[in-house]
Amino acid sequence: MGDVAKIAKVSINTVSLALRRSPRVSLATRKRIERIANKLGYQKNPTVAHLMSQLRSSRTPKLKEILALVNANTDQYAFLQHPTIPTYVEGCRRRAVKLGYSFDEFWLHDPDLTPERLERIFKNRNIRGGVIVGMMNENRLPARFDPLWNLFPFVVTGVRTHNPTLSFSCTDHHALSLKAFEQALQMGYQRPALVLDHVIDTLVEGRFSSGIFIAQQNLPRTGRTHPFYLVNEARSNPQLFHRWLKKEKPDCILTLYHIVKKWLDDLNYKVPEDIGLIQLEWRQDHPNWAGMNQHNDIVGEAAVEMIISMIHSGSVGVPSFPRATLIGSSWIDGKTIGHADE
Repeated sequence: MGDVAKIAKVSINTVSLALRRSPRVSLATRKRIERIANKLGYQKNPTVAHLMSQLRSSRTPKLKEILALVNANTDQYAFLQHPTIPTYVEGCRRRAVKLGYSFDEFWLHDPDLTPERLERIFKNRNIRGGVIVGMMNENRLPARFDPLWNLFPFVVTGVRTHNPTLSFSCTDHHALSLKAFEQALQMGYQRPALVLDHVIDTLVEGRFSSGIFIAQQNLPRTGRTHPFYLVNEARSNPQLFHRWLKKEKPDCILTLYHIVKKWLDDLNYKVPEDIGLIQLEWRQDHPNWAGMNQHNDIVGEAAVEMIISMIHSGSVGVPSFPRATLIGSSWIDGKTIGHADE
C-alpha cells in the first residue's frame, strides 16, 4: 500500500479509502489509485483486512453514509402498523446503525414521487443504494421506476422481484414448511395439512407448498392431504373451509392465518384436543400459538449487509446475476399443538 501511495503521491490513508471505494475520495483519484494498485499487483491481506474490519466495528460507529429505505407497500404507514413489515424495518435499522449508516425513508406509491425527483434526491444526499421493504401482495415493482433500478443498487426483502429481478433476502419458506411439517409428525400427527392463500404461495414462487409436498412424500398416500388455497374467499364464505375440512380430515393445520382458529371454533373443534394448529409465521401478538419464527428482523439485517457490500464493490443497476440470502427459521412451542397420542 505504501508503494501505491508513493507512486500516486497521496497518503496511505487515501489509498486505503480509495481501495474501499469510500465516497471521501473523488472518483478520479480513486480510479487512478486503482489503476496503479492493479499495475503493481496489489492484493489485500485477508488477515489484516479482517482485523481492521473488527477494529473499525468495535468502535462506536459514526453515521458516515445514507441509505434509502423504500416502503413498497400500498399502505403509506406500513412501517408502523402492518402485522409483519415493522419487524423487517427493525432489523434494517439495527444493522445499519451498527455498521455506521443511516436511512432516509421513501414511500414508493407517493403520487408526488417521480423517478426523476427520487434520482435528484439520491444524488443531492449522496444516497448510493437502498433496501426495498413491504412487498406483500405482488413481486413486481412499479414500471415507472425502472430508470432508478438501473442507476442504483437495491436489495429487496421478503420476496424475489421480477422484471426487474433484484438481489433479495428472505425467509427460506421451503425449509420452513418442511421443518414445520416434520415437527407435526414428531408430535404424533398423521395428517398435517396446509391452509394458505394461493396469492401468497404464488408470491413466494410456491416455496410454502413445495416444502409441504416434499414432506408428504414420506407418508403413505392415505396420510397425504390437499392444501386449502381459498383463504381470502373463505373470509366471506367460511363454508368453503368447512367443506375442505370435512373432505380432507386433517389432524393438524399449518397456516399463516389466525382466523383459522375462529373457523374451527365455529365448528366446535377444540384446539389442540381435536386438531392442532401451527403458525407458519409466529408473531409476538399471538404468543400462545405454536409455530415457526421466520426471523424477519434478521432478513432485514441481511438485506443491509448485502446492499453495503454491493455499494463497496461498485455495483450499479440491475444485477446480471441476482443473489439471494435465505434465512433459516426456528420452532416456537405453544398451546395450539400437543402430542397427538396423548
